[in-house]
Amino acid sequence: MRVADLKGSYDAIFSLGDLCLAAMKLEKFGLRNYAGPIDWMATYNLSDVNRLLRNRFAHFMVYNNLVVEDKVSEQLYLVRDTYYDFLSNHDFFTHNNFPPNLEAYPYVKAKYDRRVQRFMEKMLTSRKILFIRTEGTFEQAKELQEVLSSLVAHDFRVLLINHTPVNDIVELDWPLEKVCSIQLPNADKWLGNDHLWGQILSGIHISTR
Repeated sequence: MRVADLKGSYDAIFSLGDLCLAAMKLEKFGLRNYAGPIDWMATYNLSDVNRLLRNRFAHFMVYNNLVVEDKVSEQLYLVRDTYYDFLSNHDFFTHNNFPPNLEAYPYVKAKYDRRVQRFMEKMLTSRKILFIRTEGTFEQAKELQEVLSSLVAHDFRVLLINHTPVNDIVELDWPLEKVCSIQLPNADKWLGNDHLWGQILSGIHISTR
C-alpha cells in the first residue's frame, strides 16, 4: 500500500504510539478530534500494543500493575504499567500522588476508561478508520493487521512510520493489504519533519457524519 492509497475520508483516526509524536502531528494538522487510549504514553514495543488490542484492553492501567519509576519533572512522575510495559509521564502529578501510593489513580483510571470505551465503540461503528504508528517491524505490522481485522467491524488502514537515516519520504511497499509502511528522516523527528507530515496527511480528512 502506498501513501496515495491512504487519501480520503475517515470516521476516526487514532495514534497507536510509540510516543506522543503521531498524536501531536494529528493535532497539528487538524485530524485529532479526541484522545486515544495510548496517545500520551510510551509504548516502545509494537508487539505489546498488539497484545493490548488482542486483549481488548483487559488489565490496562490496573493499579496493582503500576510502578513509580522516576520523577520526570517537578510536576510529574514516570509510572510503568508492568503488564504491558507502557510508560506514563503525563498522568500522575507530584502534588497529589505520594509514591508508592497513587492517590489520584481513580481519576486517571476513569479518564483512560472513557478513552478505551470510545475507542472500542469506534471500532464497531466507524465505516473506515486510520491508525498511525511510529516504529515497528514487518512482522509486528503483519500481526497488527491481523489483530485489527478481528477488532474493526468495517474498513481500516494503518500508516506505519519508521525513522531512519533517510532524507525524504521512502515508501517500502510491504506486501500487507492494510498497511502503508514508510520511512522518515530520524535526524530531528520531533520538529524537522513537519513538511513531510504535511505531505503525508494532505488529502486525509475526518468525516463529519
